[in-house]
Amino acid sequence: MSKVEIKVPSVGESVSEGVLSRWIKKTGDLVKSGDPLFELETDKASNEVPSLVAGVLTTTVAEGTTVAIGAIVGSIDTAAAAASAPSAAPAPSAVASSNGPHLSPAVAYQVAEKGVDVASISPSGPGGRITKGDVLAAADSKSAAPAPAAPAPAAKPSAPVVSSPVIGGAERAQTRQKMPNIRQKIAQRLVEAQHTAAILTTFNEVDMSRVMDLRAKYKDAFQKKHGIGLGFMSFFVKATTEALQAFPAVNAQIDGTEIIYHNYCDIGVAVSTERGLMVPVVRSAERMGFSQIEKAIMDYALKARENKISVNDLQGGTFTITNGGVFGSLLSTPILNPPQSAILGMHSIKKRPVVVDDQIVIRPMMYLALSYDHRMIDGKEAVSFLVRIKELIEDPERLLLSI
Repeated sequence: MSKVEIKVPSVGESVSEGVLSRWIKKTGDLVKSGDPLFELETDKASNEVPSLVAGVLTTTVAEGTTVAIGAIVGSIDTAAAAASAPSAAPAPSAVASSNGPHLSPAVAYQVAEKGVDVASISPSGPGGRITKGDVLAAADSKSAAPAPAAPAPAAKPSAPVVSSPVIGGAERAQTRQKMPNIRQKIAQRLVEAQHTAAILTTFNEVDMSRVMDLRAKYKDAFQKKHGIGLGFMSFFVKATTEALQAFPAVNAQIDGTEIIYHNYCDIGVAVSTERGLMVPVVRSAERMGFSQIEKAIMDYALKARENKISVNDLQGGTFTITNGGVFGSLLSTPILNPPQSAILGMHSIKKRPVVVDDQIVIRPMMYLALSYDHRMIDGKEAVSFLVRIKELIEDPERLLLSI
């Protein structure tokens, strides 16, 4: 068989379908093994699906179609790839066209790219073969011919522009676009979290002076030794793992009428992307040092920027940290990331007057918010957990000694 079917691959145990959001390669393209073919968007992430073989691509499923895992979405003609390989034979290898004439891979590519009808091409090659020049000449002739009168093209169904009624003497336009699949799932999960959990939020504030002094003192040496910057997030991840081990209920989840206690800390770190919020997981963070945590977070940030976060990167977190402070948020009430029972919100660092030893001083302060499922966690545990994080951040040497 010269044609190899393209099937939607499995991208995670809990994922049964996705949306073929975009074809990266088009029908008629000559692809190599490993070339990205299409983008599969699931409720958790977007993945580029590569070609497993080389050949000429034929797509059979339109962009925007919901496809099941294992569904066939196209095929690749491997014989065409073999024909396009360098050969000692004087005559070029040919690929059979569905329209009748034999086309070489290069010619087939040009026919597809230029949108030329093969029947309209006058062959000039040996044996009546169509050459690349014949295709280009036919394309030029097609573009020079006067186009028949036609109504203006309608806007794409995914984003039509709809004019609103004239209000106040001016006409205003609206743009309607289908909500991306990943945004639909985010919306669904957030609403489910609000409907299924008894969410409360407790607040505290933390003096960032000691952490900022420690970071300023050692950031250059840290960068030189580990090859990565020392950020604030690693301090909060370390403090969180210490607090989770002291208050295991915050690291647990409800499963029906049972409670699952996790003897490890898989910390989800919320990352904002163009497609929406994603929460990749730093696994077994309680075993990591500062440099390992920083490298893990940096790797996820790069993956998010390149749209390469996988489903496996997002599965299995036991607790989540979100940092609205990077966008300027002073205070917020974060929503749980089901089935987790709690989430920590970090915010902007602002200099404020505070009382220390009966003296009013200016300190860099950050508000912290802990949203938690009151079905699982009592108020005393939630407040104590947040106070523990505050103590560790305000005395960061304790993080190094685990005390």
